[in-house]
Amino acid sequence: MGKDPGSLSVVLTLGSTQTLAWASSYYLPAVLADPIAADLGLSSAWIFGAFSASLLIAALIGPRVGRTIDAIGGRQVLALSNVVFAAGLVALAAAEGQVLLWLAWGLLGVAMGLGLYDAAFATLGRIYGAAARGPITGITLLAGFASTVGWPLTALGAGAFGWRTTCLAWAAAHILIGLPANRFLLPKVPRAPSGASAHADIPIDRTMLLLAIAMAAAWMVTAAMAAHLPRLLEAAGATATQAIAAGALVGPAQVAARLFELGFLNRYHPLLSGRLATAAHPFGAVMLAVLGSAGASVFTVMHGAGNGILTIARGTIPLAIFGPVNYGYRLGLLGAPARIAQAAAPLSFGLLIEKVGAWALIASSSLSLLALLALILVSPQAEEPR
Repeated sequence: MGKDPGSLSVVLTLGSTQTLAWASSYYLPAVLADPIAADLGLSSAWIFGAFSASLLIAALIGPRVGRTIDAIGGRQVLALSNVVFAAGLVALAAAEGQVLLWLAWGLLGVAMGLGLYDAAFATLGRIYGAAARGPITGITLLAGFASTVGWPLTALGAGAFGWRTTCLAWAAAHILIGLPANRFLLPKVPRAPSGASAHADIPIDRTMLLLAIAMAAAWMVTAAMAAHLPRLLEAAGATATQAIAAGALVGPAQVAARLFELGFLNRYHPLLSGRLATAAHPFGAVMLAVLGSAGASVFTVMHGAGNGILTIARGTIPLAIFGPVNYGYRLGLLGAPARIAQAAAPLSFGLLIEKVGAWALIASSSLSLLALLALILVSPQAEEPR
């Protein structure tokens, strides 16, 4: 994970705080949407609508967040994210109607823009430069358990104490654990020369467009599966118990794939990792179609493995092609279309599953194949400026 003896501390810190951030935001609606909707007298579609809006907000602020990290480093930005996460979760816990509900998810959208993977990867880019691939893999190894840890903890808390208290507990974790960890355990980095990042000019060339297409298509699939995987498996013929058991394999599959990336694939250009990752979901869907409900576990393992490697490739491909200069800003630009696609995924795939059931996998597989084609067309070297 790098020659710097402090890299292990950085990886452990960011891996832990990323697990907290993902578990208490992105993975929250899958468990809490129904109880929140029932308590507020709303359809769960309103909860997913507010969640989608939060992803749009994260997309809009992403480039600015990346520029800020390029200029001053990520320590202050990530610490701020913990404060905003806590504020959003407290607001959500206090919601009695739609006004505070939408405000809460608006705050959580800002927090996700400030504190999820793009910000963490940009932080590592500022600390390690071109050598950030190992630490990026390291933090995703730990945070790969965010759903495996977050879903059961959220469900346990909601069942025992109610969804409001569960949100307050996650907020407390951000203040008591995430904030001090990000603020005091991450190293300081020199401030970039005045104006160097604030006025960066990044051309939107063919490579940038292809990467944006690949990331948007692939992450739309990721968001759709995060919101609807158990429901989709049941539509494919699995029982509720089989669907939950299969869904629990996503986290371990992500981590196993990231270990494979760390131990084997890291000797190759990260484009290879990205191409393998985007092929995994369609392969799993074919196996589910062939095997029926017996293929549920195969599908979730393949989807989880692909998603696990894809998360790393999202950070390492731009770094390998373009280098560390203005890396955070570039991630913000590339991540914006992906977050917009993610925002559309929960609602659009929910409606699609209602209409066609498991045939929705044709749409998700087509998006994955589009991402694969885009990555095949990407050159491993940056284009020469014209």
